[in-house]
Amino acid sequence: MNIDKANAALDAVYTADTPLAKAYAAWAATYDSETAALGYLLPFLVAAWVARHVPSGEGPLLDAGCGTGLSGPSLKALGYEDIAGLDLSAEMLKIAGSRQAYSELKQAMLGDPLPWPDGHFRAFFSTGVFTISHAPASGLHELVRITRKGGHAIFTVRDQVFASGGFQATFDELEQAKKWRPVEESPWFRCYAIAEPEALVKTFVFEVV
Repeated sequence: MNIDKANAALDAVYTADTPLAKAYAAWAATYDSETAALGYLLPFLVAAWVARHVPSGEGPLLDAGCGTGLSGPSLKALGYEDIAGLDLSAEMLKIAGSRQAYSELKQAMLGDPLPWPDGHFRAFFSTGVFTISHAPASGLHELVRITRKGGHAIFTVRDQVFASGGFQATFDELEQAKKWRPVEESPWFRCYAIAEPEALVKTFVFEVV
């Protein structure tokens, strides 16, 4: 069953003993079908928050941790033409490139320096990346750096890492440094419509200042 295979793949990417890039390289070919079997919502749902805060004629946008590029076509259909994608997995990026929805794709890891200048993007969005054994909260500093003043940070955080990963402390640090201000915060909600009912995330929106 796709659900069983997807659950096994999720276990691999959530396990610290498994190199993350290697786990996603192995999962890339079946990622879309297996996450669909779980009812994975986030790559599509994020378009609602982007559309709420970023006019469709404005860009460029960064899909930070784009994976196979599931978000790109939805945003392109809504009129967003200039979208860059960033991911740690070359195999996932290859699939993202086949969707014809991204203006550029770069391989890098969140938490490391990112290959764009200060204030390059109108907004960044990220789903399913700030989660178990994935990107650290500290990665938000670089994402804010490459987002222009007046732009937006739109991202989800998994419940299991919000406190232990120091996300609130990072939020407060960026706010106290006058790097961003809070705009919107969703309730906790399920990121899978079918399986994993205990897997909850929250979407946060900040304006870069």
